[in-house]
Amino acid sequence: MSINLKNKQEIVKKYGKDAKDTGSSAVQVAMMTQKISELTEHLKSNKKDFATKRGLLMMVGKRKRLLAYIKERNLDEYRSLIKKLKIRG
Repeated sequence: MSINLKNKQEIVKKYGKDAKDTGSSAVQVAMMTQKISELTEHLKSNKKDFATKRGLLMMVGKRKRLLAYIKERNLDEYRSLIKKLKIRG
């Protein structure tokens, strides 16, 4: 269920400034989006897994706060990030 090292490196390469940029907001949002999609698929088949549902909701909230931070700092980066990740309609 978790992101493996290869997927993590691909996400960092695609959304980060360099190969070791794992802490920037854009990379964190991209990793959370990957985890959210995996957890959503898990919950489709395990409807009564309430602990995972709670974790998913907390992760969505954190992603929302990070996106608000990016939007406040750099609107162009925010728009390009949500377009790349295909979130927000």
